[in-house]
Amino acid sequence: MTLRARLALGLVIIATVLVVPLLVARASLHRLHDQVRSLREGEFQASLVLGRLRDALGDVRARELALGVTPTDTVHAQLVAALRAATALADSLDHFRLDSAGHRIRADLATMTPAVEREYAAMRSDSSALADRISQSIIAPALQDADRQLSPAELLLRSRTRDRVLDAESAVMEAQRSTLTALTLALLLAGLIAFLLTRSISRPVVALEAGMRAVADGELGHTLDIRTGRNDEFGRLAASFQDMSRQLAELDKLKAEFVSIASHELKTPINVILGYLTLMEEGVYGPLTEKQKPVTKTIEAQARTIARLASQLLDVSRFEAGGGRIDARPVNLSTMLDELEHTFHVLAVQREIDFRVTRRPGLPGEVVWDAERINEVTGNLLSNAFKFTPPGGTIELIAAPAGDRVSITVRDTGAGIPPDQLPHVFEKFYQADNQRSASAKGTGLGLAIAREIVTAHKGDITCESEPGKGTTFSILLPVSVENRRKTGASHHASTSGQSA
Repeated sequence: MTLRARLALGLVIIATVLVVPLLVARASLHRLHDQVRSLREGEFQASLVLGRLRDALGDVRARELALGVTPTDTVHAQLVAALRAATALADSLDHFRLDSAGHRIRADLATMTPAVEREYAAMRSDSSALADRISQSIIAPALQDADRQLSPAELLLRSRTRDRVLDAESAVMEAQRSTLTALTLALLLAGLIAFLLTRSISRPVVALEAGMRAVADGELGHTLDIRTGRNDEFGRLAASFQDMSRQLAELDKLKAEFVSIASHELKTPINVILGYLTLMEEGVYGPLTEKQKPVTKTIEAQARTIARLASQLLDVSRFEAGGGRIDARPVNLSTMLDELEHTFHVLAVQREIDFRVTRRPGLPGEVVWDAERINEVTGNLLSNAFKFTPPGGTIELIAAPAGDRVSITVRDTGAGIPPDQLPHVFEKFYQADNQRSASAKGTGLGLAIAREIVTAHKGDITCESEPGKGTTFSILLPVSVENRRKTGASHHASTSGQSA
């Protein structure tokens, strides 16, 4: 599945998952709405009817009393209308399932209707005693019985209303719980899908980033943690990356082989030139004139420069190809430092530079290093320091213990290196902008070789500098290393470490 399709599918699934709580909430609200409507059309409406029926019975009582005081047709008609209204309300009670309350009240009202007519007729015929007897024996008891029937109906209705309200509250709580549960599950599921979707994208991106960084650091054999057979953009990118790495590795190998062969083949003609120059200086081919002597000296100096460059190129190509060997043997550290101090003392006097070698307490008496190679590194660092330090400056070589390692620091007060160029000083052929301050031009290979030698000793080399104030190179070496060939894998690992 392509990345675009995966993203679209993930978004659709997340949207669908988030819609589920809405559907659950809608269903719960619909059930709650049905309960509320049933309550409104049932118990609440019955409560209103009972209240109106009680008022209607009170109106009948009031009209009946008024008829006893003023037996007119108007009052009689009002009493009959009140009885009809009460009867109609009693009929509607049957819809609310209030037991027999409606039937009993209708029976009482039905008893009252002819009694009212008889009472009114007695009043019209001036038979007040008969009218009073009818009122007290028939109408009043019927009204009292009807009133008594209302109370049980009201109690029943109140109980039913309470139960229905409790059911509605329970439905509300249930709707809330189900909605929150559905929402929580939906959010968790959506979060899980989003996490898996993000992970499926971020992991290949991180792997590609790590692969590009490894290749940039020189680890051309780096293998991506991505299957090239994936049927998406990342699979195609991984395949392209692997192809690019393979081609770069082949080019790097060809370059190293070319440099190695070229530098090796250069040594023979250079040695021949130097040999003939020596013979010429010795007069084998006749004496040299005064004009020829400086020319031969210049040719010899340039030839030796070319020889040194070829030797350095050969060293670099050997290390990069994994053929750089170190021959570690026990070395008296104090003697090695004395030799360095003696070697550069004359140069310090000539350049009018304050040069000193400082030994910190706790240094081991003996180390197991490739003395020739380490001397090459320290000599290169000291040569650079003298090259960039003006007369009156200071150069110091400091040897100090560092746990199970030895620290060697070369510090000068020379021109310094700009901060943006510091990360590149160990690259081949790289020369900082401070070359104009140098007493002699370099080839840009010395520090690259120094890093390879230090790395072969399983050590570290770093550089700190401030323009106008000087430069400090620090080497950290284990007290003892094993004889070994520096492999290409270790080269790449060390290069990555330096770049980091």
